[in-house]
Amino acid sequence: MVKLTMIARVTDGLPLAEGLDDGRDIKDAEFYKQQVKALFKNLSRGQNEASRMSVETGPYVFHYIIEGRVCYLTMCDRAYPKKLAFQYLEDLKNEFERVNVAQIETAARPYAFIKFDTFIQKTKKLYQDTRTQRNIAKLNDELYEVHQVMTRNVQEVLGVGEKLDQVSQMSSRLTSESRIYADKARDLNRQAFIRKWAPVAIVLGVVFLLFWVKTKLW
Repeated sequence: MVKLTMIARVTDGLPLAEGLDDGRDIKDAEFYKQQVKALFKNLSRGQNEASRMSVETGPYVFHYIIEGRVCYLTMCDRAYPKKLAFQYLEDLKNEFERVNVAQIETAARPYAFIKFDTFIQKTKKLYQDTRTQRNIAKLNDELYEVHQVMTRNVQEVLGVGEKLDQVSQMSSRLTSESRIYADKARDLNRQAFIRKWAPVAIVLGVVFLLFWVKTKLW
């Protein structure tokens, strides 16, 4: 069965819409929603280039498609047919683009299209029972294939983002430390220059002072 549905803008991970009734029958629903948000964050950084992917997480699977810089994601039971999951997402995509395409890029607040929940709930009901004649026909549709959709584990997918974050943080730290070392090196060079030429400057100053006093006296 379809358990969760969320839609987000890929460029910045901003959530645009979701099924408001989703997750009520799921234990740890908030945990899985946080995983979805982490996936959106990874996508916003360009860390998953596949436009269609299935991501396994516990007893469920996230399926998502990316189209027009928008990610349409659903979480289903592992036993739920992948083919139906992606056709469900296609239906959402087609309607969402038809109704909201002009406002997607300018949306500035989370869940700006929350009213789309009405269509999500109506469409989800059509896909819940895999034994209906309609869904059996979709499963037998040879023109729509999902065999080449990649399947990965959620720890693997999110782990990539964590490792890249660590590399980024390390790079920033090294850059900062390099600046500190460079500043210290300049200070040391300045001090060495002063120690080397200060005695000479003092001697020259004394000589100049004596010469000036002598000229004044004579």
